[in-house]
Amino acid sequence: MASKHDENYPSVRLTKIVSVLPKSLHPQQILHLSNLDRQFPMLMYVVFFYKSSCAYQNLSLDSIFSSLKSGLEETLSTWYPAAGRLSLNPNDGKLNLWCNNDGAVIVEAFTNAKISELGDLSQYNEFFEYLAYKPVYQRNFLDMPLVVAQVTRFGCGGYSISIGASHSLFDGPATYDFLHAWASNSAILKEKRSTELYKPVHERGTLLVGNQRLSKLPESGSSASTRAAAIDHLYQLIKQVIAGQNYSPDTKFGARTLADMENSHLVLKTFHLSGAMIESLKSKVYGERRGSFSCSSFELLAAHLWKARTKALGVRKGAMVCLQFAVDIRNRMVPPLPKGFSGNAYVLASVAITAEELEARSREATVEKIKEAKNSINNDYVIAYNKSLDGPPGTLPSMNELTLVSDWTRMPFHRIDFLHGEAAYASPLLSPIPQVAYFMQNPNDLRGIDVRIGLLPQALDAFSHYFLAS
Repeated sequence: MASKHDENYPSVRLTKIVSVLPKSLHPQQILHLSNLDRQFPMLMYVVFFYKSSCAYQNLSLDSIFSSLKSGLEETLSTWYPAAGRLSLNPNDGKLNLWCNNDGAVIVEAFTNAKISELGDLSQYNEFFEYLAYKPVYQRNFLDMPLVVAQVTRFGCGGYSISIGASHSLFDGPATYDFLHAWASNSAILKEKRSTELYKPVHERGTLLVGNQRLSKLPESGSSASTRAAAIDHLYQLIKQVIAGQNYSPDTKFGARTLADMENSHLVLKTFHLSGAMIESLKSKVYGERRGSFSCSSFELLAAHLWKARTKALGVRKGAMVCLQFAVDIRNRMVPPLPKGFSGNAYVLASVAITAEELEARSREATVEKIKEAKNSINNDYVIAYNKSLDGPPGTLPSMNELTLVSDWTRMPFHRIDFLHGEAAYASPLLSPIPQVAYFMQNPNDLRGIDVRIGLLPQALDAFSHYFLAS
């Protein structure tokens, strides 16, 4: 079997590569995707670390691999789109899902490295990429499996389990439900248990643009001319970058071209904000208004991060800057999406002001703008957002003026017990948009939040100062 090896890292030896078919085959069908599903059809990875435990020290890698494989077979019987492949509609060239039972792929691997040698697991390490199976299909990416996994045993007796799932299949909450179901179906030191409150609903239903019922459900007081602010703001930012209006000669990093920004090597860094630090920040924002003003930890940290990142990158004061963050729309649609909806059910909310205004505003004022943007996400907004994605797909350039945030705090991935107990850490791997800031739970500080973000190397110290010292 092949080995993944780099002279700077321990080798990882692959011992098995196995296709996993559903235990019960589903009739083949085309599952029509929504435009929300088509935004990022690539695999998104997360790796779980389970430190050595006396509970499974006598279990072989082969037995753990077999249990996970069996659990995946059972899970794919219900989550059958995950065993399919992407398919192009010959009429319009758009992506759909071909539920053809071709299966997922699971890999067995071994490394002599010890988990303790990896240091702080919350900090991204390039070695983590060797713990993930990344199939290469140069001839036709439509042949690529939509779910891949790698089970790696470490020399210390610990394990990592990495999973890559196509973002066309699931969004974050649905991925969490899928992985939780898989762990529940894998009888490793526990009996199989059914913990799914709702059976997954795979049909995209009212999220399909062509579904006429969607356009006939206006909300009270709504207007047919509702526009998606996130899309409008993106167009304005891109025009600003192309026009070269975003930097002045005295800008800290000089005049950077679009290509420069896209090719910049970003450093992934995790900042831990303890529960005490978050409460301290809240007390500064609330001041004497405690009781008359409130906000969530997400709203507060998003405002704080936006300001810190913009200052650290030295964006020109007159330039438009934008904060965008994902909002779950399951309960914002009319009618709400069904319980167990497994597709992508998020849109981006957006706030746009100038860098000078952001600097001058109080955090309280910025938080209020974030709350307004979040509250603007309703049925009409989703319709406008979805329809705006109906054109040919494009690539989002990396822009210093655009701050993107994804909230994972309601998806405690580390609690998914593939093995015995919770994972020591669940780390997202390098994503196609590395500048996105992820807000995640910390297994050792339930009131705290880990913030993972990609930054330009020359901005790292400045961001650390503005983000932590304030």
